[in-house]
Amino acid sequence: MTAIQKSRLLRLAAAALTAGILAVNALHAQSWVIGPFVRPLDAPVIEPNRFYNFTDPVTQQKILWDNLATFDPGAAIAPDGEVAILFRAEGSSAENQPAGLTSRLALAVSKDGLFFTVDGAPVLSPANHSPQKHPTANGLQSPRIVVAPDGGYVLTYTQSSPDPGTKGRVRYTIQVATSKNLRDWIQHGPAFAAPAHGSPGNTARGSEVQGAILTRLHHERLQAAKLHGKYWMYWGQKAIHLATSTDLIHWTPVLDRRTGRPLTVLSARAGHFDSGSAEAGPPPLLTRSGIVLIYNGQNSLRGTPSAKNFQDAADPGRAASETRTPAASKDKDPVGTTRQHPSEAKLPADPTLPPGAYAVGEALFSAADPSRLLGRTDHPVLQPVWPYERHGQYAPGAAIAEGLVSWQGQWLLYYGAADSVIGVARATMR
Repeated sequence: MTAIQKSRLLRLAAAALTAGILAVNALHAQSWVIGPFVRPLDAPVIEPNRFYNFTDPVTQQKILWDNLATFDPGAAIAPDGEVAILFRAEGSSAENQPAGLTSRLALAVSKDGLFFTVDGAPVLSPANHSPQKHPTANGLQSPRIVVAPDGGYVLTYTQSSPDPGTKGRVRYTIQVATSKNLRDWIQHGPAFAAPAHGSPGNTARGSEVQGAILTRLHHERLQAAKLHGKYWMYWGQKAIHLATSTDLIHWTPVLDRRTGRPLTVLSARAGHFDSGSAEAGPPPLLTRSGIVLIYNGQNSLRGTPSAKNFQDAADPGRAASETRTPAASKDKDPVGTTRQHPSEAKLPADPTLPPGAYAVGEALFSAADPSRLLGRTDHPVLQPVWPYERHGQYAPGAAIAEGLVSWQGQWLLYYGAADSVIGVARATMR
């Protein structure tokens, strides 16, 4: 055998080995990833309307409450078996303008998961408990719903309110509510007894958001699941943290032993769709492979404004029905360390996405240790492609997933599109 033949044989062997490794990685990804997701429709499932009005409990005035934007969709199966979405609604009535827009939570139901009927009034609104000054809440947003062991529903959502001792600053806190029917809610107050990131005037603002409770599939519903005698919640917006509870109402952050601050279990990655930040998506799911967390990643602002998506928006058929198959990868960041916020670190962006764009990824955590990250997708399982996902209140474009239901052998994933409307994507259950 000549030297040239030996060299060619070595190159072929190396290529075969590389292909084998890639195939194993792809197979591994397919063994635990819920997606990729495809869009059954090329239009939103919930949009703003100009017809509904109700009497605001704070101002006691009739207002249009969802004529500007409808997004942040939490989802669950209703008691009658229909698909239900609890979503954030914003109105632009003149009565709202002096104090800024107010966000409320409203309910919509569907018999097929695609076409929804929206209730005529919100089911949760900011209430005025301090008439001498200002309402205790400016707005309600980011709902996630799970089924409790008793068959009722547990809702986590984010409340924005004036930050005491500051001028014009807003504080965000995760709140908890429970219901038997998804319309009548008992509000239990903050999930955390104290600000999870320190004193109210320091780092609590803007981080205590997006609470997603661990679930398992039980009778076709996502029911809150206990591991090691506790319920678990993944939470956070700039990075993802953990908390535990024994009753689904009162939560305690899992702390980093070295810093005493909330433990970071997932954060930004340079050059990826989540290079700007990572935040919890729909309630994570306990599976045979571990805990699958669908999460939302923001691309770093250090990107290319003219970046093109992986999906070709110029080819609507392909954009609607294809996504790049994700490949599992080991997260090389040391889990359990407190990392610099991406806005400070200024990580390089994914050049294929516009700067600041939001896309959806998936991560796998260990069931033996919910803080242990086993892998996550290198590419999004869903990203903004259609015009309604790329143009709206959020100019860079966004697909932000918050609701997941099991429906007739499929997963239905509900997401906010450009902070303006609600879309749906689906994946076959395996």
